[in-house]
Amino acid sequence: MALRRRRTAAACTLLLALPAAAFLQRRSGPGPGLEGLEVAEGLEATLFAEAPRLTNPTNLDVDARGRVWVVEGYNYRTTLHPDHPVRPEGDRIVILEDTDGDGRADTEKVFYQGRDIDAAMGIAVLGNRVIVSAYGNVFLFTDTDGDDRADEKQVLFRLNNADHDHTVHAFVFGPDGRLYFNVGDEGKFVEDANGKLIVDRAGNPVTSEGKPYRKGMVFRVEPDGSRFEVLGHNFRNPYEVALDSYGTLWQSDNDDDGNRATRVNYVMEYGNYGYTDEVTGAGWRTPRTGMSDSIPLRHWHAEDPGVVPNVLLTGAGSPAGIAVYEGSLLPEVYRNALIHAEPGQNVVRAYVLRRSGAGYTATIVPILRGVEDRFFRPVDVAVAPDGSLFIADWYDPGVGGHNVGDRNQGRIIRVAPKGVPYRVPRVDLSTPAAAAEALRSPNQAIRYLAYTRLAGWGRRAEDALGRLWRSDNPRFRARALWLLAGIPGRGTRYIDQAIRDRDPDIRITGLRAARRLDLDVLPYARRLVDDSSPQVRREVALALRHDGREEAARLWAELALQYDGRDRWYLEALGIGADRQWDRFFAAWRERVGEGWRTAAGRDIVWRARAEAALPLLAELIRDPATPERDRLRYFRAFDFHSGPERERVLLSLLEGSHPAQAEITALALTHLRAGSAAGRPEVRAALDRTLDAFRGTQRFVELAERFEAQDRLAELVQLALARPSDDAGVAAARLALRWQGAARFREVVLGSDAAAAHGAIAALGHAGGAEALGLLEEVALTRDRPLALRRAAVQALGQGPTGQRRLLQLVEEGRLPQELQASAAAVLFASYRRDIREAAARHLPAPTATTADGKTLPPPGVLAQRSGDAARGRTVFARACAACHQAEGTGIDFGPDLSEIGGKLSKPALYTAILQPSAGISFDYTGYVIRRKDGTEVVGIISSETESELTLRLPGGVTTRYAKSEIVSRRPLDGSLMPDGLERGMTEQELVDLVEYLASLKGSAR
Repeated sequence: MALRRRRTAAACTLLLALPAAAFLQRRSGPGPGLEGLEVAEGLEATLFAEAPRLTNPTNLDVDARGRVWVVEGYNYRTTLHPDHPVRPEGDRIVILEDTDGDGRADTEKVFYQGRDIDAAMGIAVLGNRVIVSAYGNVFLFTDTDGDDRADEKQVLFRLNNADHDHTVHAFVFGPDGRLYFNVGDEGKFVEDANGKLIVDRAGNPVTSEGKPYRKGMVFRVEPDGSRFEVLGHNFRNPYEVALDSYGTLWQSDNDDDGNRATRVNYVMEYGNYGYTDEVTGAGWRTPRTGMSDSIPLRHWHAEDPGVVPNVLLTGAGSPAGIAVYEGSLLPEVYRNALIHAEPGQNVVRAYVLRRSGAGYTATIVPILRGVEDRFFRPVDVAVAPDGSLFIADWYDPGVGGHNVGDRNQGRIIRVAPKGVPYRVPRVDLSTPAAAAEALRSPNQAIRYLAYTRLAGWGRRAEDALGRLWRSDNPRFRARALWLLAGIPGRGTRYIDQAIRDRDPDIRITGLRAARRLDLDVLPYARRLVDDSSPQVRREVALALRHDGREEAARLWAELALQYDGRDRWYLEALGIGADRQWDRFFAAWRERVGEGWRTAAGRDIVWRARAEAALPLLAELIRDPATPERDRLRYFRAFDFHSGPERERVLLSLLEGSHPAQAEITALALTHLRAGSAAGRPEVRAALDRTLDAFRGTQRFVELAERFEAQDRLAELVQLALARPSDDAGVAAARLALRWQGAARFREVVLGSDAAAAHGAIAALGHAGGAEALGLLEEVALTRDRPLALRRAAVQALGQGPTGQRRLLQLVEEGRLPQELQASAAAVLFASYRRDIREAAARHLPAPTATTADGKTLPPPGVLAQRSGDAARGRTVFARACAACHQAEGTGIDFGPDLSEIGGKLSKPALYTAILQPSAGISFDYTGYVIRRKDGTEVVGIISSETESELTLRLPGGVTTRYAKSEIVSRRPLDGSLMPDGLERGMTEQELVDLVEYLASLKGSAR
């Protein structure tokens, strides 16, 4: 659908003509207006409310009277930024209302204000009760006397009390009468009001520690907080969950910044969504067998067995609030679509859904987009009683990253068909017929009131609900069915009707209603097991989960026989249904399928299975010469999801053979064996020696040598470190060689006559770190008969980490560092992330000037933002000044965030701030950590992965290295950014402007 730009020529001319000071003043004063927004054809955007009535809205809801409730975030990140202004009374819950019918709010009421809800991320209005999600607490506020003021406050749940966006988000009332909500990867755990850890209905503690759940989670509870369920896990930061009338769950999820892998999910109940390794918790960058070359696939572990697919990947961004639009006011294309706020891409858009096998696909249709006004940051969307949309606009030069640039703005925008005023229909709940009519509303708050009233009437509401059940609108029918199913003594009649219905969504709702009432699902599963719809059969598979009866296994086998070998959604539904009883279910399938299991469908089921009997079948597939290499790798990866002696026995059987690729198969079998139990076996040692010889000089050589403690390969490790001193394999080889008492070999090289080898050793030692490495580097630097270039290289390598920087500073302070090395030391010490080191160095060494390379003092970012540069020249500046830590358009080092789409996320003022003040806001997942080791040394980098036994650190320059937790004493996050201050000092003012012009042009395929 085409977008229509909302602007006037006069307004644009005025904006361009404004001096920078006036431009910034406009953004901190009242009314940014809507001139810079594009609106979809047939729709109109109007301003409902703006500052100073509200500021920094983080979430909103629209009540049954059409009033807009907003939680504010003026005090966003004040604990991390003590220099930011603070509203001492705390942030507010504000009720905005249009009392005179002109389409703009003319009154605001403060429902509650306090520091305990600072920058809360969610609000749900349920009659006179309001649920607010505020980081470490979920509060229930109650207005007992109807004066629009909170009279009571209680805690429903407690979570990890992190001052972080990735914690608890908004609650949503479902069509089944239950509450749904989610948490990001900083939620960590859920406790009750008394601080007792919640145990869910499956008997699992609700934590993100992998027992069994990981990272972000989606929950379902009764209105009183009981019957707690985890419906999905292993998300990064799902901002909000949305439900349609059938009870299908949807949400979006953010990727690690810069990886163009944000996504939309259908939340298949009880699924794993792949942000981290299901078994170990390792991050997506950690190497694994069969790892995809595609970053989005790799990011979500999409090629691992047991990971539910994504509906849609949406590129770079910061996905936020989402709603299902089941109204009729908006044009047809938006009806029954997901409506999504995407502040990173400055857009509100619809996802038009289509069935695809047992899952869904979606296409994007834009609604409202900030093109000229890049401060437009829509963070939430809600459907009003008349079917129009209300959008919360955070309004800021950036979004997230623990920072805010404009604390005095914010607005609420209404989107409706052109010329349609805001008129709130009267809600009548006085009779069952009237309440059933209210249940048709597109507004969730009205449906909550109608549902509650109708549920309370029970049998008295059956006739009115029966009429709705017989309507032509399947979504209205589903809403009626949830209530009819709950009428005592009458519910099974309506569930039986639903199971026989022609509409697969109604059949699905009928089965879900039976599960909601804890009915015996096997009679319904028996009738639906051969359903023509794979989506219905998907629900049957989910309904069999944890059912220990023999018939459940037979029904599951029948479902498995209908898998077509292509529908990953269906395969994962089978996997979820077989949870905790794989051996029984798999045996039932094998009995039915017999030797016909080698089909594409059968191979997939073997790959997905967690049954012991699947292991020898995996080995058969691996040995089969007809198996493509890609499939062979995925079958080996499947071993990672099994445990026990049969796993080891089968892997040992793969060490020998006549396969054309037997060397690779042997290497993979060794990689997957449990080294501790297999190392003493002679057949393992023989296979190891053959493999190490075959893979000498590679990362695999280092990994296998380390796994099996092959210390006789020390000399080869040193050679590898010298040959590849600055990549992961060489650094890993150097660290392992040093651990195996290899320092003497490195000393021979750095003090020897081979200059090239000595430089390689210096580089390897600098990356490897550790007390022995630092001691060797200091010795080289202070040995005057060594070449000056080598000594300077040693100084630079010594200063790569905080421990080495302190040793270098001590040499300077004690006057022991020769004059000819002081310039090299200054370059290192003044670039330190630690202020105390920079300040101490300044007392002894010449300090760099606080200007650009051409001696100019820079104006403020807002003034710089008005200047135009040359993007082509800026690309050259990027290659010189930024590519050592960042990638863009496929070039550069993977250390900091990928900047290939940064222009679609940050405005020019925000880009200048990010360069000139790097610690003002740090992208999530790019916080630097100081890791202190048992030998007293420290290393600084970004934690890219963590398991129970190991921590993986990305170091400046892009090298990745692993540390056993047993060698780590402590870790602490850095106060500031790993990106050093003063980047502008290495370029002219015009080069800085050109660089920002280039970065602003990097918008990728944002839609």
